[in-house]
Amino acid sequence: MNVNNFRLKLGGKEFVPIMIGGMGVNISTSELALSAERLGGIGHISDAEVMYVCDQMFGTTYTAEKRKRYIDNVNNRDKAAVQFDLEQLAEAQRRFVSHTISKKTGNGGIFMNCMEKLTMNNSAGTLKVRLEAAMDAGIDGITLAAGLNLRTLDLMSEHERFRDVKIGIIISSVRALSIFLKRAIRLQRLPDYIVVEGPLAGGHLGFGPDDWQTQNLRDIFVETIDFLKKENLDIPIIPAGGIFTGTDATEYLQMGAGAVQVATRFTIAKEAGLPDNVKQQYINAREEDIEVNNASPTGYPMRMLKQSPTLQYCMRPNCEGLGYLLDNSGKCSYIDDYYEALESRSADGKITVKGHTCLCIGMSRYDCWTCGHTTSRLKETTNRLPDGSWQLPSAEDIFNDYLLSENHSISLPKA
Repeated sequence: MNVNNFRLKLGGKEFVPIMIGGMGVNISTSELALSAERLGGIGHISDAEVMYVCDQMFGTTYTAEKRKRYIDNVNNRDKAAVQFDLEQLAEAQRRFVSHTISKKTGNGGIFMNCMEKLTMNNSAGTLKVRLEAAMDAGIDGITLAAGLNLRTLDLMSEHERFRDVKIGIIISSVRALSIFLKRAIRLQRLPDYIVVEGPLAGGHLGFGPDDWQTQNLRDIFVETIDFLKKENLDIPIIPAGGIFTGTDATEYLQMGAGAVQVATRFTIAKEAGLPDNVKQQYINAREEDIEVNNASPTGYPMRMLKQSPTLQYCMRPNCEGLGYLLDNSGKCSYIDDYYEALESRSADGKITVKGHTCLCIGMSRYDCWTCGHTTSRLKETTNRLPDGSWQLPSAEDIFNDYLLSENHSISLPKA
């Protein structure tokens, strides 16, 4: 028995039950998502910092233009005036999504991971633009992630594709699901799938800083199945976080999962956006190199490698060019930490920023090495090369290993 014995049904369409998670900023590249789509599964792109991503991919100048508009505010601690141009934001989103959709060649799906925690100094306005522009550009599905926002469905509801596009949510508790469903029922628009993310996932975790260690994915998954049965709701459940082998995936499918969402093993794929030298850092990581910290300005705990350069940041915030985590009053905890460090700098002018890091800069530079709990096992999945480095597998290698492997075996890529 393996994953290939199962299929995910969404609406009237069947998919191979493997979903690659949406890793930002542009770690889940178009190429990575398209690999899953070509093989019949579902690949995510992420719209985190989408204007910056477009600048890198297409040579646009959204970030530079925004910084130029607010250049006089660079040394100002108050960022309330720094706003995104909504027309440019919509243009960037449509450009990124349509570029990916236009390259589809298989029977799978291209979904977008929409990080709702990107408040962008205008949370409702910018989120509405991102959602509508993605639907305009033909996205197959949208996964609402990182800060379940009860207003999100309302923001989408007037779009002509509101009942056509597949909509999923990521939750880490039945309580969060129950609250969301009450709103969804009022709009007569239930989610098409539910991703249940456990505490072993990478990046931001949907748990409190002190309680993630007391949770486990299997318990939350079973509770979610029982809850939906009690409510007489037939919605596919997709577990995520720590599913490392095809056998791990098969066990959840046998328990009633519609599919599995996987990401950690794909961070080192050739098609993933991380620089090759960073991928080598991931493969070489030991279990003790992985930590859950409170460095994120969002307030959510975050899993990453201790060696992440972003943890040593003491640079001035670039909110004028980026500013994706500014709240609705133009504030961010990293800004406060930076200016407090500036005011108490040592006699030689050096400053040390404590508390939080600048995720906007860190993610854009691939300096924030977010990772799943199982990252230390990546060396089990590939070949050591004569020079001591590791072979980077293709997304197809990894996908097919999940699909066909049994007995917790892992098929290494062809040397």
